[in-house]
Amino acid sequence: MDILFKNAQVFRNGVFVRSDALVSGGRLSLSCGEVPPASVADGRDICILPGFADVHVHLREPGFSYKETIRTGSMAAARGGYTTICPMPNLDPVPDDLDTLRQEMEIIERDAVIRVVPYGAITKGEKGEALADLDAMAPYVCAFSDDGRGVQSAEMMLTAMRKAKRLGKLIAAHCEDNSLLRGGYIHDGEYARAHGHRGICSESEWGPIERDARLAEKSGCAYHVCHVSSAESVEVIRRAKARGVDITCETAPHYLVLNDSMLQEDGRFKMNPPIRSEADRQALIAGILDGTVDMIATDHAPHSAEEKGRGLAGSLMGIVGLETAFPVLYTELVKTGVLPFEALVRLLTDNPRRRFGLDGEGGFTVFDLGADYTVDPAEFLTMGRATPFEGRRVFGRCLMTVCAGRVVWQDRLLEAL
Repeated sequence: MDILFKNAQVFRNGVFVRSDALVSGGRLSLSCGEVPPASVADGRDICILPGFADVHVHLREPGFSYKETIRTGSMAAARGGYTTICPMPNLDPVPDDLDTLRQEMEIIERDAVIRVVPYGAITKGEKGEALADLDAMAPYVCAFSDDGRGVQSAEMMLTAMRKAKRLGKLIAAHCEDNSLLRGGYIHDGEYARAHGHRGICSESEWGPIERDARLAEKSGCAYHVCHVSSAESVEVIRRAKARGVDITCETAPHYLVLNDSMLQEDGRFKMNPPIRSEADRQALIAGILDGTVDMIATDHAPHSAEEKGRGLAGSLMGIVGLETAFPVLYTELVKTGVLPFEALVRLLTDNPRRRFGLDGEGGFTVFDLGADYTVDPAEFLTMGRATPFEGRRVFGRCLMTVCAGRVVWQDRLLEAL
């Protein structure tokens, strides 16, 4: 449908401007003057943003399509305002050479409703023992990662970094020292001690980041840290940036909004790395405000209801996030004055696109910032349902997402405007 939003808030060239905005034929026009016949809507609460980019999602296909498919995951992304997503390689088969990568790319070409740019693995089978075929995959992937597993060998990581440097590609690292896990599955903090759970110490994350920052400095590799969750990790990255290391990082909405005092005995609160302390949460926010934390990714990681229904101890790690990221962040950080709105937009759009070379038409998304509602997983388009934000009241409903000139999501509320 063609629709004219009167006096909408539009993000352009890094700032918000008020303008009449016409969405017609998958295109956006501002200050329209004479317009073709279109539905007219009050745009005072309407916000038009560049399409979001998420550099850390799990689409589970090929290999685990009972959890998610490229089609359902990309549809969920479109409903969340995303026009570009990058799926991690912990699949079956692992995309560690051109043949295995092609299997994933063929499904993307057939089923994705938005732009999907895959990762290639760092090591064969993500086993950390032999280098994957980085040369063959480089033209087709956004970066290399063994996400879900940390590369335990410093020698292997340095070899990968040197190869990635030559290829002009990022290494995006899941930083986890297996020797420090000791069977833990939530943060090693007050909640774990009070409820008899085994904890994961923060050093298991920041230790490998510290190691890899030195290796990146030595190799000259462009290095990115996945899902940062601890205060110590933020400080390690801050110091590395000050030394001139080519390092960036991401965090996720759940680390910015929740702390371990909010945990419940439910698998929807279990992810890796875990939700940590309030001090860690505040350090992540400080890192965003001073530029240490470069972007926000969801780490969207769907599982079946049975896999997430075994409580904190027994459930698999991972939650869904594509459909809740913007409303949760807008409600909890922007509306409360913690983070400028413009900064949130950059964390979701320009910053990840620039770092990962996600060039091309990014599309746009339309949100009704005045629409408040309760997060209900039954409404999700993703096959996953596990979210710690279930039942939370949020503001900001995605009305429309346009990718490559095509409307890929349109909410039923749009018809009522």
